[in-house]
Amino acid sequence: MRNDSRSPWPLEIVLEDDELIAVVKPAGLPTANAPRGRSSLYQILAERQGPAGFVGIVSRLDAPVSGLVVVAKTPAAAATLAGQFRDRTVQKRYLAVVTGRFPAPLEQWVDWHDQISRVEGDRCSTIVPQGKSPAQPRTMPPSRGRRPEQGRPAATRPTRPDNRPGTPIRPLVQAAHTRARVVARAGEVSLVELEPVTGRRHQLRVQLTARGCPIVGDRTYGSRLPYREPGGIALHAAELELRHPSDGRHLRLAAPIPAAWRASFGSLIREA
Repeated sequence: MRNDSRSPWPLEIVLEDDELIAVVKPAGLPTANAPRGRSSLYQILAERQGPAGFVGIVSRLDAPVSGLVVVAKTPAAAATLAGQFRDRTVQKRYLAVVTGRFPAPLEQWVDWHDQISRVEGDRCSTIVPQGKSPAQPRTMPPSRGRRPEQGRPAATRPTRPDNRPGTPIRPLVQAAHTRARVVARAGEVSLVELEPVTGRRHQLRVQLTARGCPIVGDRTYGSRLPYREPGGIALHAAELELRHPSDGRHLRLAAPIPAAWRASFGSLIREA
């Protein structure tokens, strides 16, 4: 692993070759589609690659989340890697520091199967309670002149048929599956290991909150305990297992626990 000193953000490079680059995204840095005037991982890598380079974003982390992101350096690699994520053959492992009491004994794996509902433009996703239908469609308010986010694919905008005032806004409801266990406890916080099988918007954040264990720093989902890094939360993409896009060899990539965790949750990390 090495640091890229050319970046305004401290990017750690886990692996790089002619087909891909795997980096550790810092908490607070968007993966792509950042607001005007704000950096993103895509922008940093595009500047690094130069005008002739290719940067293919095949998966994303929420801006507050730190950890591994794999980016393609050729169109062929992008297609192959995107297919692996789409077909759920990529193994993902996250770590989170949460508050509250995790609903299972120490080291015991549990499976969470939920229906996650989201409406485009809302800050939060929600879990549909078992036996209930998702919320009824809302009415779209009159436009205030906002332009669509540049580069956002149409596939992520299924809830609004058009932009006319009065158009119903229907929630998109998707199945979400995560395996989870608590690996250590220290005071009011716990270290949780998570293996998402699906990849829904805010999946881990909303599933943990629904079990009474919001992630430290995640005020969007009700956490009252602050996180050390501005704009970040204590959720970290720690490992990825996938196939190399050119020769198919197995890759197991790992990102170290953030320094902010060791500074803030030292006893918890030592316990783990």
